[in-house]
Amino acid sequence: MPVKSQLTLPVGTKIPDHIALILDGNRRWARSKGLRPWEGHKAGYQAVRKLAHASRHLGVHTFTIWSFSTENWDRPKKEIDQIMSILKEGLKEFGREAHKEKVRLIHLGRKDRFPNELVEIIESLEASTKKFKNNILNLALDYGGRDEILRAVRNIVTDKIDSRKIDEKLFESYLDTAQQPYPYPDLFIRTSGEQRTSGLMPWQMAYSEFYWEESHLPDFTPQKLKNAILDYSRRRRRFGGNDACEHLAFKPEVVAKLELKWWRLSNIPEGTRLRDYAYKHLKEQYGLSKELAITAARYMLDATKEETNDKNWEKAKQNLKRFYQLIKDELKLAFEPEIAASLDVIFKREAVNGNTIQTTSNAEIAAQQLYAEVYRISLFQSAKLAHLRVLAEVEKKLAMAGLGEKHWDYAQDYLEKFYRALKERVA
Repeated sequence: MPVKSQLTLPVGTKIPDHIALILDGNRRWARSKGLRPWEGHKAGYQAVRKLAHASRHLGVHTFTIWSFSTENWDRPKKEIDQIMSILKEGLKEFGREAHKEKVRLIHLGRKDRFPNELVEIIESLEASTKKFKNNILNLALDYGGRDEILRAVRNIVTDKIDSRKIDEKLFESYLDTAQQPYPYPDLFIRTSGEQRTSGLMPWQMAYSEFYWEESHLPDFTPQKLKNAILDYSRRRRRFGGNDACEHLAFKPEVVAKLELKWWRLSNIPEGTRLRDYAYKHLKEQYGLSKELAITAARYMLDATKEETNDKNWEKAKQNLKRFYQLIKDELKLAFEPEIAASLDVIFKREAVNGNTIQTTSNAEIAAQQLYAEVYRISLFQSAKLAHLRVLAEVEKKLAMAGLGEKHWDYAQDYLEKFYRALKERVA
């Protein structure tokens, strides 16, 4: 049994009830290391075993893994035989773990084409774990989404159901996930950089959130699973309905102009004018009252002073944490101030002090993570914001280096585009 995971999630993380995972990249991983395909499958099995255990530890109730599709029978016989062998040993190993942790195993797909010994192991585990309610492990073997729907239709026809009685609820009762507490995956993950569902649970995944992982399965660690859950937690799920929450009612051109004025005064001693610009900017951007905007400006300026003058990044982080706590309390956003402050410091260290392509890239990565954390959007959704912000920072540095007024104009243009993209994404 895997050693108990030490992974933890920040307080307030929205944990998916059901994660579906396509196990992809075993063969590519093996080829890249000069190994045979089945050695990749063995490494993939070890990885997914750790992932299943970590998902339960992190609070995920249902974990679906698709490890053999209806199309996989076209692979070489030797490779299929090795996969069957890994499956048999893996299921026996899982059986001991399942009974100890009260995990129910449910097979999705067909059983008629598997070796008898493997079918017996699956059916035995399904029967012996049927009453367990702590967690569900859906094992999709010889599974295809179209095949599942066709089997459901055939069984409805066989049962001679009156067509007038066929609705979504009845149809779902004929699917492989029938009567599960969480039949619909909240989060779908595919490894190896592939960006398609390949037909996994087409009915159940109508509103699933997608997460594309670049790593091949053997390199997809529990820590990376945690990152996927955090990315999912930031997303605002509407299920086709209206998003009643309104955030950030500012005017992009006004906020950009105010921030630029703040930037252009940032190299003078702290004074009334600088604080005045800062508070007006924050009041407009976040819709704060005058009193709260002044307090927020004080935290932000104290952080800026530590960053630019004393290079005391720890003190800057503490002031930023106070700033983000104020923003969180007022706007009722779900981010973690400690995390936001840490990411903000990383971004500013790279943006302010860096002069290379690598530091610019690092700044963009930190900005992407920062905006995803604060505004509860995915990393994919925050990528454009981060890019525009870094471009604005680059123009600011060129302008402050005395390379021409035009760079302030470019900086303002990028800032306005940044705030417009932010409002379009979050408002």
